[in-house]
Amino acid sequence: MIFTIVVHGATALATLVVFRDDVWEIFRDLFRFSNNKSTQFSLQIILSMIPAGLVGFFFEEVIGSYFFGNILLVGLMLWVTAALLYIADKPSENLKKISLSKAWWIGVAQAFAILPGVSRSGATIATSLLLGVTRDKAARFSFLMVVPLILGSMVKKFWMVDLRRKPLYGPVIAGFIAAFVSGYLACQWMISLVKRSKLRYFAYYCAAVGTIAIVTSQL
Repeated sequence: MIFTIVVHGATALATLVVFRDDVWEIFRDLFRFSNNKSTQFSLQIILSMIPAGLVGFFFEEVIGSYFFGNILLVGLMLWVTAALLYIADKPSENLKKISLSKAWWIGVAQAFAILPGVSRSGATIATSLLLGVTRDKAARFSFLMVVPLILGSMVKKFWMVDLRRKPLYGPVIAGFIAAFVSGYLACQWMISLVKRSKLRYFAYYCAAVGTIAIVTSQL
């Protein structure tokens, strides 16, 4: 359990490092206690957390047990992700900002991504693009919106930890480093794909892995 908490923390930290300038600006403006862009962005983040927060709190274990060992369903969900990414990667002419209503629907996409095989970042970025949000704002919102949920999940898991049992520090430290580095690189890679309209390559990858999973499930 400690290992899982540390790995999640490393992933959240990697995201904060990538978007450190945005995070600093948000906290700085929030303490000015005025209705500015950062205040609106924070409200959008909070609203987007509600669907995934509710689904994760009440149904995470049920969904996990249903999908556990079900390679076919995971493969099908990967194909759903691939289709969503491919469709969303089309250039949009009427680019818009993120509104509260858009933040809600992006949050619904994040809740849907609790299903194994559905890429969380892929689902939220694709939904943002389909709603007409600019690519840079879609990537920024997608990665920052998950940080509070990761922290919340860490707190929930921490209360289940038996503190009397000492963890193996070597694997924990190695897991933290691996999760931080891979999280940082994955975040940068995904941002690059979004900005260069190359999401279809991620779609091809999801489709290929999904196909392998489906074929494997039938053997």
